[in-house]
Amino acid sequence: MSGQADEAEVLVLGGAGVDTIVHVPELPLPYADSYMIDSGIRTRAGQTGDFVALGLAALGLRTHHLDLLGDDPEGDLVRALHAEHGIALTALPQPAGTKRAVNLVGPDGRRLSLYDTSRAHPDDRFPESTLRALAATSRHVHVTITQPCAHALPVLRETGVPLSTDLHDWDGENPYHEPFAYAADVVFLSAAALADPERTMRRIAERGRARTVVATAGAEGAHLLADGELTRIPAADPPAPVVDSNGAGDAFAAAFLYGRLSGEPPERCARYGAIAGAYACTVPAARADAIGRDELLRRAAATGR
Repeated sequence: MSGQADEAEVLVLGGAGVDTIVHVPELPLPYADSYMIDSGIRTRAGQTGDFVALGLAALGLRTHHLDLLGDDPEGDLVRALHAEHGIALTALPQPAGTKRAVNLVGPDGRRLSLYDTSRAHPDDRFPESTLRALAATSRHVHVTITQPCAHALPVLRETGVPLSTDLHDWDGENPYHEPFAYAADVVFLSAAALADPERTMRRIAERGRARTVVATAGAEGAHLLADGELTRIPAADPPAPVVDSNGAGDAFAAAFLYGRLSGEPPERCARYGAIAGAYACTVPAARADAIGRDELLRRAAATGR
């Protein structure tokens, strides 16, 4: 186990792993016996929890990441990423190995992710004593929807620390996501699989604890529900050509939380998120990078947001 007990502004729970990036000529990929990948096939650390932690740290927030990692090359990549960016990491042993995925990335930056579910088990748990100790020294906890975070929710709620979560492309029906949706104070999700984003957002707020729900909609911006009021947040202009959408939602969440912890109102937080998400879309999939605080604030000021 590595890590430190110093006070953190945000504890990120779960979502550590590695992705293998494959740039493909189109998505969906037509069947063929083989494809030649001239751009190379690269493996790098960085799944949803890693990217949220990276985004928070780049914005100057003291960040601690807790997850299960294997004693394997993939785990070494995750440890190295955190060390490089100064992110405290508590890595609990995972005999099944570090989580991994393959991301197929199309020319327009869209992706298809293939997750290896063999590297987690239903009985995986975070020790309660570890959860309580880290939550007690944090201002906020961001909970990913990866195993075993669902089992951590009751303990975290008992601590009284504010929670956020990202439901990603939830369809509004899959029961797996509901404990996360209804336990968090701030809920992020993608509108991609929602026929009626507002209805799903209001249901989350009515059935759970959230007073703020954000549904991101890519190039169409985002929907913000705060204290019962729905606001449309316009998309931000990317500062360079869009090359990969991987990590855009994580960047949005990190920048939103930066604004929230800085005392900004929800609409400004969401505009920070839009700027950070647009920046993330310009970062090649093989790199782990995030917008810094100075650039975020400069871009927000330049757009009057």
